[in-house]
Amino acid sequence: MSGGSPRRPHPLRRPRQANDRRPAAGDHQLTLKHNGLDRSYLLHAPPRYDPNRSTALVIALHFYPGSGSAMWELAGLDAKADKDNVLVAYPDGQGGGFNALICCGKADDVGFLNALTDHLVQTWHADPNLVFLTGISNGGDMSFRAAVESTGTFAAIGVVSGGYSGHLTTPDSYVPKSPVSVITFIGGQDRYASTFQTGMRTWQQRLNCRPSPKASGVPGVTHTVAGCADGSEVSVYTLADMGHSWPGATTGQLAASDAGLSATDLMWEFFAAHPRKG
Repeated sequence: MSGGSPRRPHPLRRPRQANDRRPAAGDHQLTLKHNGLDRSYLLHAPPRYDPNRSTALVIALHFYPGSGSAMWELAGLDAKADKDNVLVAYPDGQGGGFNALICCGKADDVGFLNALTDHLVQTWHADPNLVFLTGISNGGDMSFRAAVESTGTFAAIGVVSGGYSGHLTTPDSYVPKSPVSVITFIGGQDRYASTFQTGMRTWQQRLNCRPSPKASGVPGVTHTVAGCADGSEVSVYTLADMGHSWPGATTGQLAASDAGLSATDLMWEFFAAHPRKG
């Protein structure tokens, strides 16, 4: 695994308590009751946020063991959100992880992500056609699980150093029932690289996607793009020299600042081009 700088607390400029849910610009530390548990999350609302106008939403899922604040530090999504006026939520997994395809825990995290999305659509006026999910490692695995099991919730997912694997994925029927586009980043030196690559081949075969190579413009980086029969698209970047990391990240655990490209920039562009279909 690639290392990064130590974690630091999320800089809540004007922290709001969990029971203060009034939509407003700024950084908010909130909780949502789900299955009898108070599930915590950070929410960043950009300076131009207007609670009376709908806006896109990105939900970002951390690695294991990790936290929403660790994901905030790593991914650098707030700067993109401020520029394009997008909400970003950083949930905390139970016990430092999400109940994804391989691990971690037994929480109903698919249900929680659906409930969180519904809450942010209803209360914070997130646009239901512009809800996107991203994650790294355990959070990336969770993104695939939610894409399959949360029909119609997520328009696209951005998976970094995560994969579509495990016993849940064994049936050919374990694919989204409505179109979910995917952009993913795989490090060639990641010990899970072959698992992630096999998973993407399986995903594309099941959805009748036809990948073709595209020029990445970066030495050591291969890129394929596939159109799928359901109208979704799959974009796969493989970085030969990268390990289990977030390419282009400059701070935080699992940062790979010298990867030659920015997963954050590329997935943000991908999300913008892939609103919900169907």
